[in-house]
Amino acid sequence: MGWMAWTLPSALFFITIACMLLAMTIFEVLRPCVERKGFLPIRTTRGDRLFIGLLGSAYIHLFFIGATDLPIWYPFGISIVWLITVLRWG
Repeated sequence: MGWMAWTLPSALFFITIACMLLAMTIFEVLRPCVERKGFLPIRTTRGDRLFIGLLGSAYIHLFFIGATDLPIWYPFGISIVWLITVLRWG
């Protein structure tokens, strides 16, 4: 893995995504979900909301990397809040 400059925040980000995908897969097998309408303008399943939350998290990180010189921990925290919000109420 020497080809990529891994930092603790980037490693935590990808490990967290992998753990969430595993947990969501297990949860879907044990308790299949139905579509529901939240604050998002479409009916979504748990998997849809996870994808939308992860995509939003990527955009949050890209914005902070491109527009600020702040440490990556700030967008990491904002992404966690965004993801929880989308999964819970999206």
